[in-house]
Amino acid sequence: MTASPLVPIVQIGAPVLRGAAHDVDPARIATKEFRDLVQTMIDVMRQAPGVGLAAPQIGIPLRLIVLEDREEFLTQLSPEERALRGRVAFPTRVFVNPVLTPIGDETATFFEGCLSVSGYVALVERYLEVEVTGLDENAAPQTWRVRGWPARILQHEVDHIGGTLYIDRMKSRSFSTVEAAKEHYANKSIAEIVHALDANRPTSIP
Repeated sequence: MTASPLVPIVQIGAPVLRGAAHDVDPARIATKEFRDLVQTMIDVMRQAPGVGLAAPQIGIPLRLIVLEDREEFLTQLSPEERALRGRVAFPTRVFVNPVLTPIGDETATFFEGCLSVSGYVALVERYLEVEVTGLDENAAPQTWRVRGWPARILQHEVDHIGGTLYIDRMKSRSFSTVEAAKEHYANKSIAEIVHALDANRPTSIP
């Protein structure tokens, strides 16, 4: 279960990304081995850099995720964009054996990427508000109820430990390289992008 601080992020195609991860025995959380794993995941997430990482993404099929969204990541967004996405900075969170529950039926659609699908993004619809329960890095029970971007990050990472990637949920016609998305969709609203994609949909197959 140990991992090097420089362990690479597993990329799409690896079986570990497509299987259901295993529950963590709470008795293992206090061990040095497990604490080292948590720190390794945080280091890898920050080095990427990213806002979340699940254990299967470094080849370890355990129900363990880490998340954080630092203020420095938000500086590239205008106040209006931050408000639209519900994006707020939050400190490092660790969830062991997380269970996610959607709150209400409201959803939001935004571009989403993944460290395990490097270089690509797509539009993904997610619940606007969720609640996650599980254990923290000290094996204490915790519950986190959040809206907006933190809720999106949580859904993305919890998907990972169930063997689901964002490409399974994406609006397939929006799948794009990061560079192409910036070139074609910058300064356009999500509604405008969806309309354009639908307008260009072929009406028949030759």
